Amino acid sequence: MAVEVGSLAPDFELRDQHGTPVTLSGHRGKKVVLIFYPLAFSSVCHGELSAVRDELTAGLPEDVQILAVSVDSVFSQRAWADREGYGFSLLSDFWPHGQVARAYGVFDDDRGVARRGTFIIDGEGVVRWRVVNPIPEARDIAEYRTALAQLP
Repeated sequence: MAVEVGSLAPDFELRDQHGTPVTLSGHRGKKVVLIFYPLAFSSVCHGELSAVRDELTAGLPEDVQILAVSVDSVFSQRAWADREGYGFSLLSDFWPHGQVARAYGVFDDDRGVARRGTFIIDGEGVVRWRVVNPIPEARDIAEYRTALAQLP
C-alpha cells in the first residue's frame, strides 16, 4: 500500500553515493523531496534527475533536501553522480532489495525496481504531497516547486 498524503513518512536508513548512512529522521526540521527512480544510467531517469539538478536545486531554500532513491548499488550511484554532477544524495536501496521502495508502496515486484514515486515530506515527517507515475512516464519537475511553495 502506498504512503498517502497526511501520513507519517516511514523512516529509513540507506547509504548515499559516498557510502554515508542517511536517515529520513536525520532531516527532521527540513522539507524533503524524496524521489524514487528505477535505475541509474537509464534515459528517462537521466532526464528526470538532470532536470532536478538544473531546474529544481537552483534557488531552493536551505531547509529543503533532495534525496533520490533507486535499487542500484552505492558504487553505481557514485559513478552516475560523479559523471552527471548530481550534488544531491543518491541513496542505494540495494539490499534488502527495494525495502524502502516497498515501505512507500512504489516497488514494482515484476521488474524489481521502484516506480517513479515522489513524496514531499514536511519538517515533522508528514507526507504533504505525492505523485506516482508508471516506470516509462517522467514526472513534471515544475510540480515539485508548486508543491513546495504551498508548504508553510
